[in-house]
Amino acid sequence: MQQHKQTTNFEEILPNLVLFNLKQLEDFGVLKTPTAKKLINQGKIEAIKIGAKLHITKAEVIRYLTDRTIKKVA
Repeated sequence: MQQHKQTTNFEEILPNLVLFNLKQLEDFGVLKTPTAKKLINQGKIEAIKIGAKLHITKAEVIRYLTDRTIKKVA
């Protein structure tokens, strides 16, 4: 019997934006702002500073979530 590999499609789940500020990520339930800042300071998430705010690309958010997704075992 062939196993079906089920993966979450974060591209469809996340809003269609290029950049997310930390408040948006918290509002979407992706990351709490203090956790996001900690991960940025540890170099685990790449961020872009625009003015006084930190932003994370959609691609980086998807990479982070994909790396932490626990795969379903059939």
